[in-house]
Amino acid sequence: MKTLALGIGMAALLSSAALADDMITATPQSLKWGPAPPFFEKGSEITVIAGDPFKSGEYTLRLKMPKGYRINAHFHPTTENVTVIKGTFHIGMGDKIEPKSGTTLKAGGFVSLPAQMHHYAWASTPAIVQVHGQGPFAITYINPADDPRNRK
Repeated sequence: MKTLALGIGMAALLSSAALADDMITATPQSLKWGPAPPFFEKGSEITVIAGDPFKSGEYTLRLKMPKGYRINAHFHPTTENVTVIKGTFHIGMGDKIEPKSGTTLKAGGFVSLPAQMHHYAWASTPAIVQVHGQGPFAITYINPADDPRNRK
């Protein structure tokens, strides 16, 4: 019986050690921020915490926005999960920004947006949101003129 218990204990310990090798940790000080990709308006910054948002698989990233920053109506091919880390962030559903129809989320607030759902967002204070989901991440603007990649 002792041998069986020791064997189970060793297996659990080895399994935990293997999982620890895959563990990802991040502190605010360890995050490396840079300009957001060109499908976002200028002025925002991004940091990837885990995974690669542009490949298949899980990813976690953060988006930092200045006060007044807007993300025009768009949708994604996969579910988008957003948690507000800092500031005041607004989210609404539809084909154009309607500030009176949006929901206000403060730090700790969360929203899960199903694939293909038309939505928009804006920050009324400097804000940081954490986005996680299954990649690849892609964004399609409802009005192609709203897509910063289409502007010269």
